[in-house]
Amino acid sequence: MPNSVSYLHAPATELFRLHRERLDWLEKAAGSIVALPSEYPDSYHVPGHRHSRSQLLHALTGVVLVSTQSGRWMVPPDHAMWIPAGIEHSVDMLGNVSMRSLYVVPDAIAGLPARLRVVGVSDLMRSLIVEAVSLPDEAEPSPRARLVLALLLHEIPAMPERPLGLPFPTDAKIAAVCRRFLAQPSPRATIDEWAALAGMSRRTFTRTFQRQTGLSLSTWRQQALLFAALPRLTDGEPITRVALDLGYDSVPAFTTMFKRMLGTAPRGYLRGARESEKISA
Repeated sequence: MPNSVSYLHAPATELFRLHRERLDWLEKAAGSIVALPSEYPDSYHVPGHRHSRSQLLHALTGVVLVSTQSGRWMVPPDHAMWIPAGIEHSVDMLGNVSMRSLYVVPDAIAGLPARLRVVGVSDLMRSLIVEAVSLPDEAEPSPRARLVLALLLHEIPAMPERPLGLPFPTDAKIAAVCRRFLAQPSPRATIDEWAALAGMSRRTFTRTFQRQTGLSLSTWRQQALLFAALPRLTDGEPITRVALDLGYDSVPAFTTMFKRMLGTAPRGYLRGARESEKISA
């Protein structure tokens, strides 16, 4: 199995075969943790699949959208997605994506996350991931390689969770309202409007939504707005245009929501993402 796989220039007929070969190779790979790099073009779609190892999917550049039956998770630069073993998922690329993935045996170390989550990537973790994929492919890893991989394992449970997941309710009517919102997101939509569209009382709607998603409608909508904003901001669109297109009355109102969800204003986030790309180059 080649240490690096690029899908950027592969003929369309080869893409699925290359992906299947990598999955088959992973099932036979030795060691508690395997690190692999991949390069994907804009709009590339990885069909639904699963593997016996858990995956830490880190996008050095570009934005990744991971979809499962439980919902969707957005993975912008400076973040990673933890996908537990056995969960079927598909992946869509928003922009050209330079990806680094760690594939981990489920019981490799205590404290590994038990559920899907987006996590923040520290400078230390990013450096370790980049170093891990450049290690030589050896039957018996060197002492240094073993130390790098062991430290990676110990750092995974400490990675902070980020609010970039968008779980979907199981109720078909509520899920349909959610999909409608994703198609035309707006911060002005009210709970009463959502409840009416789902054919429920306000009380029943809010209780059902919270029980099935684990989030309040307000939090879910803010995360959905981030889903709509991040790819456009990462692609270089002006903050003012994105804010107004999403229905915000002003840039400060949009910035307040953004900072509440990600802990930094849009400009600070984008500056950090650009610095991350320089480090990975």
